[in-house]
Amino acid sequence: MEFKARLSFSDPAQPEKYLGDRSNWDTAEKIIEMVAKNLGLDYSIAIGEAAFYGPKIDILVIDALGREWQCATEQLDFIQPIRFGLEYTAEDGSKQTPVMIHKALLGTIDRFLGVYIEHTMGAFPLWLSPVQVSVLPVSEKHNAYAKEVTEALKTEHIRATIDNTNESLGKKIRRAKIEKIPYLLVVGDKEVESKTVSVESRDVGKMDAVSLPEFITNIKKEIDTRSGVTPR
Repeated sequence: MEFKARLSFSDPAQPEKYLGDRSNWDTAEKIIEMVAKNLGLDYSIAIGEAAFYGPKIDILVIDALGREWQCATEQLDFIQPIRFGLEYTAEDGSKQTPVMIHKALLGTIDRFLGVYIEHTMGAFPLWLSPVQVSVLPVSEKHNAYAKEVTEALKTEHIRATIDNTNESLGKKIRRAKIEKIPYLLVVGDKEVESKTVSVESRDVGKMDAVSLPEFITNIKKEIDTRSGVTPR
């Protein structure tokens, strides 16, 4: 998801909304903007959006419809350490008051997930998908090999399920596609005999049949690197 930053600063015209000296606010806001510039953030300044205890960098993620949602935030708090009487001993032996940084990586987790699910329409990248691979036996006689494949995937910490329902292969494929599972592995007579799997990718379509160890090696690389490189 794309994002931009909002530097939420105090409003000098409404000093009653904030605690602390104006000089501290000026210093903190200069620091916040310096950080944004050093990070190369695409940012704007919002006067009056600061917390009562300090300025902050709010991260606004942009969804598929171009809407902005505040999620992560980094807040510079120089007020509450004073109110709590926090101190540390500096190198010169003097007592100093620390500055506290509030860091929220996702903000409200359920709101973030709601935004992300809507943004992706449920088509999570492979590394994040609750189910990464669905194993689809063509018929009941292929269930044993399908179970063997599924267990091998799970042993390698790949999130896999088996659809051994007594339904046609077409229905199984449609169900997996509706659930937007990244990879489908079809196993039938040919696959059982050759100890391979026929691969279909959600993003690429049908792919060549490969040995199970080769598929596992490639998909683990994609998961570990989050590279988006489709196993072939």
